[in-house]
Amino acid sequence: MILYTPLSESDIFPTAENVYTNRQCVTYDGRTVFVEKNSNGEYQLVQLLSTDPQDYLNDKYIPGSILS
Repeated sequence: MILYTPLSESDIFPTAENVYTNRQCVTYDGRTVFVEKNSNGEYQLVQLLSTDPQDYLNDKYIPGSILS
């Protein structure tokens, strides 16, 4: 079976070790992103979900960046 998706394999087939308790799917600046809340209360970008290739070239959506 072949799945054509921007999601990672661990998101599609989660295991007991890959349970993300503080990960949320939100809309930021019109894009769907996965974020995690860090110890400071800020949201850190984990993954961008987009079908537009130009979104992945934008420095604003680099994984690990802090969302304002």
